[in-house]
Amino acid sequence: MSETVLEVKNLESFYGPIMAIRGASLKVEKGQVVTVLGANGAGKSTLLKTISGIMDPEKGQVIFEGEEIQGKEPHSIVRRGIVHVPEGREVFPLLTVDENLSLGAYTRNDKAEIEKDREMVFDYFPILKERRGQEAGTLSGGQQQMLAIGRGLMLRPKIMLLDEPSLGLSPLLVQEIFAILKRLNEDEGVTMMLVEQNAKVALELADMGYVMEIGRIVMDGSADRLMESEDIKAFYLGHQEEGARGERRWKRKKTWR
Repeated sequence: MSETVLEVKNLESFYGPIMAIRGASLKVEKGQVVTVLGANGAGKSTLLKTISGIMDPEKGQVIFEGEEIQGKEPHSIVRRGIVHVPEGREVFPLLTVDENLSLGAYTRNDKAEIEKDREMVFDYFPILKERRGQEAGTLSGGQQQMLAIGRGLMLRPKIMLLDEPSLGLSPLLVQEIFAILKRLNEDEGVTMMLVEQNAKVALELADMGYVMEIGRIVMDGSADRLMESEDIKAFYLGHQEEGARGERRWKRKKTWR
């Protein structure tokens, strides 16, 4: 029987005066990769920030391992095992690779296990081992993305929230990083929720997917079914239908179980 790690119920969040999340609901089961797709401004990043406590919701619930966590401080949520890898990577540029990884484990005091996890990160990202004494700000964009993911792994997360991991990277690097994410899920059992505009790589990785449009969940289902959806093909994998004012037009809301 599947175990729900994270559940969002009827969430509403504001970004300044703008209502960015409009009654969104979703679930992530243990061991799953769940993706949230959507264009810029759909509310994807706001959704992750609300889950991780960076933003407080106006209404609704964020339930983690059966406990409501909405409104709690970010450090409290991190200690529960929710790691947020932010858009733009946000590594500490003047600290070395090693120092960035150590900061990822700041809530832990099991030194021997921390070093084991550091070596595990280096196994998945060998270039980080080569650059371990280098300042993070001097790494390439792809290497910084690897470091941001590695830093998150150092906490031993129960769920990892990834915000646009493909942003600004070459197609080759995107494929490399998503292949590593797949291995982390399959080999280490890391549960993930990622938001992405690159629907193809996201759905190839994910088990389940949700599509956001103007703060609402407008479609959900298994990744395989979403990949075959004519709406997804039109809006994200090919040419987009446009309405009279150039807005996306969804044929209807679809839900697959």
